[in-house]
Amino acid sequence: MSHQAVTMVRLYLVEGRDDVSQLIEWLQQQEVRGFSVFRGVAGLGSDGHIHKASLLDLSSHLPLVIEFFDSPEKIANLLNHIEQLVKSDTIVQWPASTGI
Repeated sequence: MSHQAVTMVRLYLVEGRDDVSQLIEWLQQQEVRGFSVFRGVAGLGSDGHIHKASLLDLSSHLPLVIEFFDSPEKIANLLNHIEQLVKSDTIVQWPASTGI
């Protein structure tokens, strides 16, 4: 099996604060090799507040994670645009490889 180098990117966002649907559409238009969106049940935001779901408070401010990957070169180009949409401290990236 051969392997191909990719860069993984994880965006930490909060539902309702960031235009997540616009970002998802944009990632699809850029034809990234794959992405997933995860909704958390609790998370500590960069503002120091805990965002969580409870029975009493059906919050629309739950934590969201968007994770995607592609070639290192393509990711570098995509991040230039993404950094204009979200705060840079909510972006994590690391090298990985795929099995083909």
